[in-house]
Amino acid sequence: MDFKYKKIAVKIGSNVLTRKDGTLDITRMSALVDQISYLHKHDVKIVLISSGAVASGRSVIKPCKKLDVVDQRQLFSTIGQAKLINHYWELFREHNIVVGQVLTTKTNFEGRQQYLNQRNCMSVMLENGVLPIVNENDAVSVSELMFTDNDELSGMIASMMDVEALIILSNIDGIFNGSPDAPNTEVIREIKKGEKLTDFIQHTKSTFGRGGMQTKVSIAQKIADEGIDVIIANGRRDDILIDLLNKKKDTISTLFRASDEEVSGVKKWLAHSDGFAKGEIYIDENAEKALTGDKAVSLLPVGITKISGNFEKDDIVNIFSEKGKFLGVGKAQYSGKKATQILGKKNQKPLIHYDYLYLE
Repeated sequence: MDFKYKKIAVKIGSNVLTRKDGTLDITRMSALVDQISYLHKHDVKIVLISSGAVASGRSVIKPCKKLDVVDQRQLFSTIGQAKLINHYWELFREHNIVVGQVLTTKTNFEGRQQYLNQRNCMSVMLENGVLPIVNENDAVSVSELMFTDNDELSGMIASMMDVEALIILSNIDGIFNGSPDAPNTEVIREIKKGEKLTDFIQHTKSTFGRGGMQTKVSIAQKIADEGIDVIIANGRRDDILIDLLNKKKDTISTLFRASDEEVSGVKKWLAHSDGFAKGEIYIDENAEKALTGDKAVSLLPVGITKISGNFEKDDIVNIFSEKGKFLGVGKAQYSGKKATQILGKKNQKPLIHYDYLYLE
C-alpha cells in the first residue's frame, strides 16, 4: 500500500491508553500496536511518543502518606514506566518488531550538542529497524524542568527528527467549530497558517494528562509553521492510523497544514528554545522592521536598545521589541558583557546571525 507519509511521529495520549479507573487499557494499546506494526512493515518509519506511565503507576500502588504533585509523579512514573514499556515490548514482539525506550527531559533539548546526540540516538534506532518509544523522564524531572505535557514533547521530537507528519491521538475526533456536545457542531477538517481558533478552544484539561486542547493547538500550529503536517484525531477509533495515512480515505480529523517555507534544522531547534534563554535583547523600531521584513537580515548592535541577563557566547537569548513584544529567539555570537559595550554602535559584528535566528 502507498501511504501519504514515509516518516511520522505518533503521540498517544493518556486518555487513549487509560480506562476510567486509571488502569491501562491493554485492548486499545494492542490495537494501536497492531496498526503501528502494519505501517512499520510497509516501510513507514515511526517514532512513538507514549503517555500513560504515571496513570499506569497510579493504579499499582497507594502511597503510605500524602505526597505533593512532584513526588507523586516521580513515584508513579518509576513503576508505571516499567509496566508500560514491558507491555509495549511484549505486544511488538508478537509482530517481530524490536522497540527501544528513550526517556528524556526538557534540558536535553537545551544545548545544541545534547540535542544532536539525542537525534542521533533515535536516527540510529530507525536505521536499524528499531522503533523508538519516547516519554518524559518524570523520575528526574521537576516542575520547572518539565514539558508542558507530552504534546509539547511530541512536537519537539517531531521537529528534531524532521518527520513529515505528527499525529496526536486523543479521545476526540479533532478541533470542533463549537462545543463538541452541541448539536450541529462539526470537526474543522483543515487549518492553515494564520487562522485563529481561540473562539473554538475549550480550556479544560484531560482526565489523566497534564494538557488540554489549547496546548495541542498551540503546538500543532508551531510545528506546522516548521513545515510538518500535524493531525489531531481520535485514538479510540478502529484503524485510525492506517486510515489517516491511506491516500484514498477521508478520515475524520483536524489537519494543520504544513507551511511551504523551508526551515533549517538549526532554526527548528531554536524554535523550541525560548524557555532556555539566558538573556533578553530589546531592539528599536527600525531593527524590528528589518528583522520581520521579507529580506533575511542579522541582528546588529546598532538596532539594540537594551540588554538584560548575564549570557555568554552561544547562549540562547529572547528578542523583544522596544514595547516588550516577544519577537523570537537567537544564539548569541558573543557575550552580553561585550554586547553592552557596543550597544547601538554601527559597523559591528552581528550579535545574532540570521542562520541562528528564529522569529515567531
